[in-house]
Amino acid sequence: MADWTDNMPDAARAFIAERRLDEVECIVADIAGVARGKAMPAPKFSRQTHFYLPNSIFLQTITGEWAEIGNQGFTEPDMILTPDMTTATAAPWTADWTLQVIHDIHDQNGVPVPVAPRNVLKRVVQLYNDQGWEPIVAPEMEFFLVARNIDPTQPVIPPMGRSGRRAAARQAYSMSAVDEYGPVIDDIYDFAELQGFEIDGILQEGGAGQVEMNLRHGDPVKLADEIFFFKRLIREAALRHDCYATFMAKPIEDEPGSAMHIHHSVVDMKTGDNIFSQPDGTESHAFLHFIAGMQTHLPASIALMAPYVNSYRRYVPDFAAPINLEWGRDNRTTGLRVPVSDTKSRRLENRLAGMDCNPYLGIAASLACGYLGLMEGKYPKDEFKGDAYASDEGIPRNVSEALDLFDTPNPLREILGEEFCTVYSAVKALEYKAFLQVISPWEREHLLLNV
Repeated sequence: MADWTDNMPDAARAFIAERRLDEVECIVADIAGVARGKAMPAPKFSRQTHFYLPNSIFLQTITGEWAEIGNQGFTEPDMILTPDMTTATAAPWTADWTLQVIHDIHDQNGVPVPVAPRNVLKRVVQLYNDQGWEPIVAPEMEFFLVARNIDPTQPVIPPMGRSGRRAAARQAYSMSAVDEYGPVIDDIYDFAELQGFEIDGILQEGGAGQVEMNLRHGDPVKLADEIFFFKRLIREAALRHDCYATFMAKPIEDEPGSAMHIHHSVVDMKTGDNIFSQPDGTESHAFLHFIAGMQTHLPASIALMAPYVNSYRRYVPDFAAPINLEWGRDNRTTGLRVPVSDTKSRRLENRLAGMDCNPYLGIAASLACGYLGLMEGKYPKDEFKGDAYASDEGIPRNVSEALDLFDTPNPLREILGEEFCTVYSAVKALEYKAFLQVISPWEREHLLLNV
C-alpha cells in the first residue's frame, strides 16, 4: 500500500503499521463545519483516485433543509473529491482500524468549488502568498462538557464529576476543577497523540464544565483541518464517559459562552521576519494597518463568526465576551487584543469568533479583514485603555442584522467570493426562518396568559 501512503503524516503511518487497515472515511466540511462524505473499505480506497458527492451538501442547513439559489433549479451535479493524503489521521475511537482523510473538492472541469469552506480559506491564504506573505494563526478552542441531554426541551446542565457533584462554575484555571472530568481530558490527549496533533495546553474556563484548549501556531488551512478533526475527537472522548461535548456558543443559561479566539501574525516569505515588527523591535505600520482592517471589516464578517441565533447569546456584557471593535494591549475586554509577546511573535488576537463557527470560515473571514487592512493602509482608532465592556458595541446583535451587513456590497465579499457569499446567505436565511417558527418556553411562560 506504499503507493498511496507515501504522503501520509508519520502519525497516520504509525497507526496502521503492522496492522490491517479496515476502513477509510472520506470527508469534507460543509457550510456548518459538519463532516460529510462516505466510508469505504481500505482496499477499495487504495485503488481509486477520486469519488463524487453532489454540490447540494453545501446548500444543506443545520436542520437538514436545502436552500435554493435564484432560479438555478435543484439538479445536484456531482463534484469531484480527491484525497489530500497529508490530512490522513486515525479515528482511534472506532471498533476497527480506521483512517480519516479530508478531500479536495473540484467541479467536473477541475476548478476548485468556490463554495467549499476549505477552498474559501485557501483562496484567502493565496492572496497573502501573492504579496509574499505567509499568514500564521493560533486558535483557542473553548467548549463545554455537559450531562447527556436526550430531551431538547430540557435545559442543558453541567456533567457529574468524579466527586459525585456536578461541575462548578466560576472556577477558571482551577486544576481541581479540570480533575473532576480528568478521564475525558486523558482520552482527548490520547486520541490527539494517536492522530498526530499537538495540544499547547488545556485549562478550566469560567463556565461549569467549560474547557479551553490551545493549539500551536501554524498554517491556517492545517490549523482549520485540526479544529475540524478535534471537534469530532472531543465529542467521541466525552461519549466514552457518559457526557456530551458541545461547541454551542452559549449552551447553559447564566454561564459564559464559548469562543474560538484567533491569534494572527504575518511572516515575510523571503526573510522569515514577522511583518508586524520593525527591525528595532517596535510595532510596524503593517501591524496598525492589520488592526484597522479588523475594525473596519469585522462587522460585515460577524455572520460567519456568529452563524446561529444562539451565537448572539454569547455577546452579553460582563460575560467574558467582548462585544466591541476596540483594540488594546493585554486587555481582554477589547474585541481585538495585543497579547504580551516578544518581537518575533507579535500578534493580534481576534476575540469575537464563536466556537460554533465553521473553523475554515471563521479563520478565512478574520484573515480577510486583516488582509484588507494591509491593502488599504489605514490606521486604527486610538488604543482603548480600561474596561471596554462599556464601549459602543459596533457589531450586529442578531442573525438578521449580521446577514444584512454581510449582504451589503463590501470588499469582504470579493475576497471570500460572491458565489460563496450568495450560498452562505441563502443557507443562513433559511435557518433563521426555521427558528422563527419555534415558540420558546419563555414566550409561553410570560406571554400566554399575560398579554
